Amino acid sequence: MNKIHLSTLHRILLMAAVVIFAACNAHKKEVDKNADLQEHVFVVNIVHDPQKLKEYLAYHQHIWPEVEAGFKKAGYRKIVLYRYEYLLVMTITVPAGADLGQMGRTAESYDKRCAEWNRLMDGYQTGVPGVQQNEKWVEAKPFYHFIKD
Repeated sequence: MNKIHLSTLHRILLMAAVVIFAACNAHKKEVDKNADLQEHVFVVNIVHDPQKLKEYLAYHQHIWPEVEAGFKKAGYRKIVLYRYEYLLVMTITVPAGADLGQMGRTAESYDKRCAEWNRLMDGYQTGVPGVQQNEKWVEAKPFYHFIKD
């Protein structure tokens, strides 16, 4: 049985806290015309390398226009990325009941640069503890919900 170092356990606990925070905030109900939208929360880690993290963040300061055009074409309404050290949390807002797989394929097929972007970003990402070997982004499911009436 592998022993978990205290620093590893600390990172896992911090990661869980960030996911809980993002999930609770991402699933709050909107009281306007966006009530027919649904938010999803996903998590991934950046490869633990300061240079890779710096590069990844720099790319996201100047996202290629074709990528955002692909998001629009696919029907994404909002995408927000959060970061704590090497942990990324992404919230996406889409029409309720949307097929996320199909939306991703539509966005990527919009322009060859969209698929190129995804391949490039994939090289910076690694899964969080507990995911399958080939899995990176994983959806965090809500387990608590508060709404002020």
